[in-house]
Amino acid sequence: MSDTHATTLPDARTCERARLSRDARFDGLFFTAVASTGIYCRPVCPAPPARRGNVRYFANAAAAEAAGFRPCLRCRPELAPGNPWWQRGDHVVARALQLIEAGALADGSLDQLAARLDLGARQLRRLFVERLGVPPISVHTTRRLLFAKQLLTETALPITDVALASGFRSLRRFNAAFALANRVAPRELRRTPRTASGDALVLHLAYRPPCDFAALLAFLRGRALPGIEQVDEHCYTRVFGPAAAPGWLRVSAGARGTHALKLELHAPQPAQLLDLVARVRRLFDLDADPQAIAAALRGEPMLRPLLRKHPGQRLPGSWDGFEIAVRAVLGQQVSVAAARTLAARIVQRHGGVLDPAPMPGLDRLFPDPATLAAADLRELGVTTARAATIRGIARALLDGRVDFNRGQSLETFVARWTALPGIGDWTAHYIALRVLGHPDAFPAADLVLRRAAAAGGSIPSARALTVRAEAWRPWRAYAVMHLWRGAQPRARNGVPAAR
Repeated sequence: MSDTHATTLPDARTCERARLSRDARFDGLFFTAVASTGIYCRPVCPAPPARRGNVRYFANAAAAEAAGFRPCLRCRPELAPGNPWWQRGDHVVARALQLIEAGALADGSLDQLAARLDLGARQLRRLFVERLGVPPISVHTTRRLLFAKQLLTETALPITDVALASGFRSLRRFNAAFALANRVAPRELRRTPRTASGDALVLHLAYRPPCDFAALLAFLRGRALPGIEQVDEHCYTRVFGPAAAPGWLRVSAGARGTHALKLELHAPQPAQLLDLVARVRRLFDLDADPQAIAAALRGEPMLRPLLRKHPGQRLPGSWDGFEIAVRAVLGQQVSVAAARTLAARIVQRHGGVLDPAPMPGLDRLFPDPATLAAADLRELGVTTARAATIRGIARALLDGRVDFNRGQSLETFVARWTALPGIGDWTAHYIALRVLGHPDAFPAADLVLRRAAAAGGSIPSARALTVRAEAWRPWRAYAVMHLWRGAQPRARNGVPAAR
């Protein structure tokens, strides 16, 4: 993301209007702090609005906490969607934040994080303070503590498990950090013990409206892999590893008017929770800002009617990068249904078998790179060339030539992946769209996309379409989804036939 799009806080007039009207479209884009109470809130907080003279605005929760404010117990800032302006794209701060989300500061130092971005630690810290008002470690700590607050509020997990789930290896350190940030001890926050609901851990994942959840389910339903996923018109269900202690999850719409999805987790290990929630948020693109995306794309005549027809279009993400990379290769120049059939054969032949199955019908894990690096896929109907490409991807992942590191720029990602035999720009950009959730990924060579862009005229070349799409940055991936969706008729089961 360029500097032009790195703004982290709406102007004061916009913030004031959104605060007074409790506009959910701005949820997570800024936080409101009240000097007289020492509390910071989401713009949707149901509490009576404070006097303007007592209000300060912050671009993120970490900055509000660094200024001495504690999170509101009514609107619960831990539930706010992430801010895509500084969490996504190619600006170095956005890339660093994606690495922090992936655990870079849980397992490593600031020096190591900076080195992965080809910067010095002092320079990275300076950029964070300039852009976000706080250093990287504050962002990391606030993220963990807000997640802990959600677990304490919404679940019956023991406090020791909450500490582990939020990334603290020491209960003493967790208690001290939580009390410092919230002015209350974890046990005091949970004054009324919650009753466990069966074996499910239930969390609510907020988004900024509108969100076309039905369209995401339709997209995933047409690609669901038997044994791994089950998708219907109302929910998405999936098994997850490790094989020695598998679990499963279900995602469905939240209560009407809540602007949240309901996540049910069965048998997760506490240390998995933060990563599982982050994966689900990426899978359903819950941190998108539909208002900003629509404003940027509305200037394109052929996109304008699609934006009106399908508000809240999201990028369908992925659960596992290698799984999507394999499926992208299988989908080269064939239909979605044909690619799904081949992928299902690979899962049945080479996937990890779960016995007993954690849920009826969910008894497989997608094979890992080490398994497919040595597998002969030709006997399953995969062409010789594509089988070689899949083995090449698996080996490249194992030796580190490519990865799914969300902290790399789109240009770097595409360059590394297209250096592999059998991987062209279309495949690399498709993987970037699905796995990285990169908002500017643009598989310009896609024939369906180019036909949709023709709008009754001649089909543009990939180069011509790329030039035209310059005006759609940094949201080209959303334009792709709109054009794919608008170009394809619906099948009898209601699933769009888009890529």
